[in-house]
Amino acid sequence: MLQAMRASAKYIWIIIVVLFVGGFLLAQTSGLLGRAPVTSTTAAASVNGEDILATTWYQTTQNLEQEATQRGNQSISLDERQRLMDQAFDQLVTDALLRQEYRRRGITVTDDEILQAARYSPPPQLMQAPDLQTDGQFDPAKYQRFLNSPMARQQGLLFQLEQYYRTEIPKEKLFDQVASDVYVTDEQLWRRFQDQHDSAQTSFVAFDPDRISDSAVRLSDDEVRAYYDTHKKLFDRPGTAKVSIIIIPRAVSVADSAAVRAHALALRSRILGGEKFEDVARAESADSGSAVNGGSLGKGPKGRFVAPFENAAFALKPGEISQPVLTPFGYHLIRVDERKGDTISVRHILLRIQQGDSAAARTDRRADSLARIAASSDQPSKFDDAARTLHIPVIKSSVVEGNAVTVNGQFIPSVGPWAEDGYYLARLDSLTPGGTLSLDQAKNDIRAYLLRQKKIDALLPQAQNFAKVAAASSLESAAKLMNLQVVSTKPFTRVTGVPELAQAPEAVGAAFSLPLHTVSEPIKSTGAVVVERVDNRFSASRAAFEAQKDVLRQQAVQQLKRQRVQEFLANLRAVAKIDDRRKQVEASARRTTQ
Repeated sequence: MLQAMRASAKYIWIIIVVLFVGGFLLAQTSGLLGRAPVTSTTAAASVNGEDILATTWYQTTQNLEQEATQRGNQSISLDERQRLMDQAFDQLVTDALLRQEYRRRGITVTDDEILQAARYSPPPQLMQAPDLQTDGQFDPAKYQRFLNSPMARQQGLLFQLEQYYRTEIPKEKLFDQVASDVYVTDEQLWRRFQDQHDSAQTSFVAFDPDRISDSAVRLSDDEVRAYYDTHKKLFDRPGTAKVSIIIIPRAVSVADSAAVRAHALALRSRILGGEKFEDVARAESADSGSAVNGGSLGKGPKGRFVAPFENAAFALKPGEISQPVLTPFGYHLIRVDERKGDTISVRHILLRIQQGDSAAARTDRRADSLARIAASSDQPSKFDDAARTLHIPVIKSSVVEGNAVTVNGQFIPSVGPWAEDGYYLARLDSLTPGGTLSLDQAKNDIRAYLLRQKKIDALLPQAQNFAKVAAASSLESAAKLMNLQVVSTKPFTRVTGVPELAQAPEAVGAAFSLPLHTVSEPIKSTGAVVVERVDNRFSASRAAFEAQKDVLRQQAVQQLKRQRVQEFLANLRAVAKIDDRRKQVEASARRTTQ
C-alpha cells in the first residue's frame, strides 16, 4: 500500500486516528450520534425552523474547496477543509437568517432592478478582470460590449448575474435600512481624530500584586462559588486531546537543493534549444494545477505571487525565460507571455526540493518498517514498540478541538500536499469532551483570579502612601526611598497605548486628563495599581484635521456602517433558534462508508 501511494503522490501520511477533523472525536463520546443514513432530505441544521440540508452544506463546502484549490494551485489539507466546512455552515446560517429578515421586512427585488444593476454596477470580480480593464482601470465600455456578446450568453454570464443580484440587492436594501441613520458630527469626528493623534509621555510606578503572598489575603469557598455562578459562560471550553506522535522527517540537504537547481538549468537549456516551454511544463512541473495548461498561471495584476517569484516575473521581457528562481515552494522557471502595464500573463515550471534518491530510499524503508509494526493497529502498545525498534523519540502534544496539531512551534500537517516533509504516525492517548467546566474544574483558576483582585485592593493603601510622599517630593525620590522602580514610556496615543502599561489600560486613559507634571492618585486596574506622572502631552493639529475632515468622515461613516451591520447580524444569530446537527450527520456519513 505504501508503494502504491508513493507512486501517485511521493508522500504518505500514516495515522491511526484523525485528530479533531470535523470535531467527530467529540461526537463519538457525546452520545449524540444518530443511526439514520444521510439522504437528500437530511438536515445538517435548522434555523428558526428552516432546514439547512446536509447536501447543501456539502455542496457549499465543495464550492469553497474548488475556489481555494484554484487560488493555491494545490489540493487542500484536512485542517483547511474543516475550516471551509465551518465557513460554509456559517454562510448558510447567515443566508437563512437574511431570507427570514427579508420576509419580515417585506424586502423584494424586481427584474428591472436586476437589469439596471447588471448593466451599471458589475460585481467586483468582473471589475477586476484583466480583459475588462484599460491601463489597469475598469473599462465600462468593454464591459458593455462583453455583456451583449454571444460569449456572455454561451458562458451563462447573464444567468450568473441574475443569481448574484437576487442575493445582493435585497442584502443591500436591508443593510441600508439597518445603517441608514449612521452619521458622524464634526465634534465626534474631532474626538476620533484626537484619540488617534493626541499623544502623551508618562513616568510611573506600578504596584504588582505578586508583592503580596497568597496567605496575606482571605478568600472563602462561597466567594469562589458566587463568581462561578455569575460568570459560568466564561468557563465554556473546547474539547482537548493528548496525542503521541512519531516523525520520520525528509531532511533536505544543500546537495539536494543544488541538484534541483541544476535540473532546472538543464530544463532551461532544453527550452532555449527549441523544446516548447508548455511541453516541458506538462512533463516536469510539480505544480499539477498549472502543468496541465502548459504551466499557465493566467493573466493578472501585481500581488498574486510571493515576492521572489513576482519580482523575477515583472523583471522579464515577454518571451524571456528566467534563471531558476527560489521560493518557499522550490525552484521555478518563469516565462512572461504578455505584459500590459502592471498586468502580466505568466507561465512557470516548478521543481520541488526533495531528498535525493538514496536518502529518500532510506527514509522510505524506515517508513515501511513503521507501517508494518504499528500503522492501523488497534493495539496502542504497537506504537511504543515501533518507536523502540526504530529508535525514534515519541513526541507528546496537546490538541484543542478545531485547531491544527503543533509540536514545539512546528505545524504537523494533515493529509495534503504539505506532508511532503516527512512521515507521521499519531496515537490518540486521551480525549476530554468540550463543554462548561464544573466548579471543581474551574475553582483553581477562579481562586487565582480573585486572589489577584484582593491583592490589588490590598495594595491601594501602599500606593496611596507612595503617592502622598511623591507629591511632596518627586516620583523619583519617593521611588528611591521605598525601593521601587520608575518606568518612563515613549509617546503613545489613546488608541495605541504602550506596552509598559498593558496591565493597566486605565492609566493610559488617565494620561490624557491628568495635569502635567503632577503625581496622580493611585489608579486601580485589573492587573496592577499605578501611580503616574504625565511628563509631556502633545495635542492633535486642528488644521490637519480640517484639511482631512471630508475624507475622515467618509471613512468613519463606512466603518460605523460596517460595525452596525456586523452587530445586527450578530444579534440576529444570538436570538435565533439554531439546531446544529452536523456531528450527527458526519457520524452517519462515516458509518455509511465503513
